[in-house]
Amino acid sequence: MKRAMRIAVISDIHSNLSALQRTFEVIDRLAVDRVYCLGDIVGYGPSPNECIALIRDRCMAVVKGNHDSGAIDEVPLDHFNVYGRNAIRWTKTHLTKKNAEYLRDLPLLHVEDDITLAHASPLHPEEWRYIFTWPEAHRCFAAFSTRICFIGHTHIPVIVGEDGSVNRFRDGRRYLINVGSVGQARDGNPRISFGLLDTAADTYEVMRVDYNIEATASAILAARLPDYLAQRLFLGI
Repeated sequence: MKRAMRIAVISDIHSNLSALQRTFEVIDRLAVDRVYCLGDIVGYGPSPNECIALIRDRCMAVVKGNHDSGAIDEVPLDHFNVYGRNAIRWTKTHLTKKNAEYLRDLPLLHVEDDITLAHASPLHPEEWRYIFTWPEAHRCFAAFSTRICFIGHTHIPVIVGEDGSVNRFRDGRRYLINVGSVGQARDGNPRISFGLLDTAADTYEVMRVDYNIEATASAILAARLPDYLAQRLFLGI
């Protein structure tokens, strides 16, 4: 890394304001120098404008996610499951013009120092590929030249080394790192997940944090979004 700093990397907020506010509370206590966001600020949850406002205020670099693209008609609705489609329709009717323009202007990739940011994959990022297997991850390393590429999209945190190692972070190696999800965990653990990179110590840590799930679930139901979107938050699925 070119500069010594502590960097928080967040992803997949999905309009979950309670989770995002809690994430920034923890980030502030960690003495973080920079915050990066890997997209999917909106979708599924009930607070798209509030979450975008926080991201705009707090994040130094942001890339676009597929739900962000769907909310501005860049990705067809049939790309999403039934819950995603319902939430995107709802989001489109509630998103302010200013925030829609902000989402439209977000890049698909961002490179800063020795870090690449992508929502789904650095390889053909516009295709929103899911990376679950080693062959899928291995192909990504040729698509970025930095030491680390941070991704989200699957909502499942994992560290993959170019040497095939999993969940180990060591000196001098290149990594594809999924930071998990702030607003909708899918690894069976309902807590917030985000990444913390310390470039001086050359360490990376997955941060798991409790938040007020009940507040978001109640807001989802009040917005008349699908009940399942509230229920899944308690289960981390």
